[in-house]
Amino acid sequence: MKTEFTCVAQERLRALCFQVMQKLGETEKNAHIIADVLIAADLRGIDSHGVARLGMYEGFIQSGVIHTHVEPRLLAETPTTALFDAGGGMGHPVSYRAMNMAIDKAKAYGIGFVTVRNSNHYGIAGYYAMMALTHNCIGMSMTNSRAFVVPTFARDALLGTNPIAVAAPAGKERPFVLDMATSTVPFGKIEVYNRLEKPIPEGWASDENGVPTTDAAKVIRNSSSPATHGGLEPLGGNGELLSGHKGYGLGLLVEVLCGVLPGALYANQVYPQTQDGKPLPAGLGHVFGALRVDAFRPVEEFAASMDDLQQRMKTASKASGQERIYIHGEKEYEQVERRSVEGIPLNHKVLAELEKIAQRYNIEFRI
Repeated sequence: MKTEFTCVAQERLRALCFQVMQKLGETEKNAHIIADVLIAADLRGIDSHGVARLGMYEGFIQSGVIHTHVEPRLLAETPTTALFDAGGGMGHPVSYRAMNMAIDKAKAYGIGFVTVRNSNHYGIAGYYAMMALTHNCIGMSMTNSRAFVVPTFARDALLGTNPIAVAAPAGKERPFVLDMATSTVPFGKIEVYNRLEKPIPEGWASDENGVPTTDAAKVIRNSSSPATHGGLEPLGGNGELLSGHKGYGLGLLVEVLCGVLPGALYANQVYPQTQDGKPLPAGLGHVFGALRVDAFRPVEEFAASMDDLQQRMKTASKASGQERIYIHGEKEYEQVERRSVEGIPLNHKVLAELEKIAQRYNIEFRI
């Protein structure tokens, strides 16, 4: 079984993503944003949402799920809120614009929330939440997604992995960055295990009968069937014993804020098709928020309290056999430091796919 990885410098991967997106019809500005979001995911160790997604975006554009040459439309706005229609385009550029608007509103009025509808996959939720950090704001980002998650006591997948991200600045400590799916794992983790030809841990997913399975290939096959039987479990797992119903509730919350509130598609409405099976734009929705810290208390006091809060966690008594207690985002910051120097490790299957994509568009891609 092949499991080897090859480390590739982020600059080369960034250049490849940028050039491919331009070849696919994106503007220079949009291509830069998309490439930056993809590389940020890989640098942070979120390999399921990095350059491995490039082939997916190519397929979506070619099949009509994603439109290029579209400009988001501002449909509604108040001093503290706004709504964009993404026009079926890539999720990254409109999300970047929406988060910046939320930050600007927060800087002016203390709080800003911007929603998006008629959008597509936008990458890692944490990227947008972290945009607020340099403005002394707390950032928030959520999106609904393809129906991969089975509600508690159900058999069929009806909800997305529906991530929630929150980023809060600190003082001497690193910022707090929570970036989590409301399922046991993101679907990309299943794809990673499938590429590695490894069984997934029991409790991550269920089969077509609602029974837990460790077969990654089966979960992927079932997810591509029209009936969408089986799928990922909500955060907490199958049933209520380990509070899977709470993960189910969080997933529904994201559908309310990202689907129902902006007028986007929701639950298993997303990624619709025509009657003859032709794919249509995904119809996803996003929500972005920013809270200006000094609208509540002085930034210095907030930062000192954030440092104290983190230290209370990290200096707590360790469980038997454990050497360290982490704060959310800490592992990812350390990955960025490491991968910025050593390069981004790519599975041989991902690397082979990137090489094929580069060849299709006559792009020079040397490791």
